[in-house]
Amino acid sequence: MMSNDERIGEIIHYYHKISVAVIKLNRPLHVGENIQFVGAHTDFLQEIRSMQIEHEVVEEAQAGDEVAVKVDQRVRRGDTALSIAE
Repeated sequence: MMSNDERIGEIIHYYHKISVAVIKLNRPLHVGENIQFVGAHTDFLQEIRSMQIEHEVVEEAQAGDEVAVKVDQRVRRGDTALSIAE
């Protein structure tokens, strides 16, 4: 069972050609954080190496933001981004 603390946000869009996911955030997210993407066909870990909001590079984003992140593997709309206990 996931607690709200673990859930960073939900994938609302995926740009296949450039491997970029758009995450609607439930909580702040920072560059350098490790997160897990999970869904029916998705399960992988990744460090956030860069983020953009409205095509502007940012180091951190807040709850409610829609942030674009480069991903190593395919994600799907409705997948969840989770924080990883370190």
